[in-house]
Amino acid sequence: MIRNDLIMNAEFLSRAECNVLRGIAIIGIFLHNYCHWLGPMVKENEYQFFRSNVTGLNGVLVSPDASLPAHLLSFFGHYGVPVFLFLSAYGLVMKYEDGLGLPEGERRVEPNAFDFVRYHFLKLFKMMIVGFVAFTMLDQITPGAHHYAAMDVVAQLGMFNNVLPHPDKIIWPGPYWFFGLMLQLYLVYRLFLYRKKTWVTVVLMAVCVLLQLFLDPEGEAMNRYRYNFMGGMLPFGLGLLMGRYQQQIMAWRERHNARQADGIILIFSVLLSYFLSMSFIGWTFVPVFICTGAVAMGKLLPRTLAHWLEWMGGISAALFVCHPITRKIFIPISRGGDLYAGLLLYIVASVCLAWLFKQLMRKIPNPKM
Repeated sequence: MIRNDLIMNAEFLSRAECNVLRGIAIIGIFLHNYCHWLGPMVKENEYQFFRSNVTGLNGVLVSPDASLPAHLLSFFGHYGVPVFLFLSAYGLVMKYEDGLGLPEGERRVEPNAFDFVRYHFLKLFKMMIVGFVAFTMLDQITPGAHHYAAMDVVAQLGMFNNVLPHPDKIIWPGPYWFFGLMLQLYLVYRLFLYRKKTWVTVVLMAVCVLLQLFLDPEGEAMNRYRYNFMGGMLPFGLGLLMGRYQQQIMAWRERHNARQADGIILIFSVLLSYFLSMSFIGWTFVPVFICTGAVAMGKLLPRTLAHWLEWMGGISAALFVCHPITRKIFIPISRGGDLYAGLLLYIVASVCLAWLFKQLMRKIPNPKM
């Protein structure tokens, strides 16, 4: 018998499970952002779709060598970003629409648009500024320093550099494009999707996908499109829908073998993520199956591994902002021929530095709504 009273007061993804998914996502992102900088590695199709990159992936799968894990991380690791977008949207529903994701005793707020955007801008800025200051100082005293134009700096601090021409050439460090993307999605959510009918979210997702299909897969228009909210609307919208329909999802799981279903979803998600990556149209929908696969994996992980990934999720924000620093220090080792020695040092240093950054960010006052 289904306990409707328990389902109605439960979350499909608990705080711990969300942190597990953040842990999975950040591991993919920070390892990808190291491996894809190595010349011999297969390059990803993140902002544009290049057939040659798909051919390269299949080549290393047919003739694998010791570098295969690095090739796979280079090609697929960036899909941690859609998982973060999915979780961000799910969290917005929990906090501002259902109230289930609020700390105990805290009441749901009804923020006006200005207060909402200001609050989330300051939350992003608190994360970004610590890493940006540290990185720019290191960058200027190490070989290969980036040349910043004044507008590039202003745009990064204001988190609107995604909309400028050639964002991949002016956003430095590169992963910080995520801050501008999230700010745009917060704006879109509060202005157009907050407490709106489901069809509004579905239509916006469909429009963003359809417009992308009309662009040249390798063109600059596609590059700029994917740097902005339109390129992230599919996983973000999926997170909103899962948050709003989680009671129905949990009721379905109560009636069926949930672990078996999670196993089937995980297998199909992995297979579809690979096979859909082979074509431009299929590649457009890969983020959906990355998210479903990540959720299923999070539900199936053994307790010990889940606890470790939950801890990683807890430092994910700090790890995201600090890993460009450690990458620039250690990547010459891998480029010099010791691939895994440099990668291992990078992992150890990044995790330790992220823990220190987290302590530092705690000293910065949190914004208030």
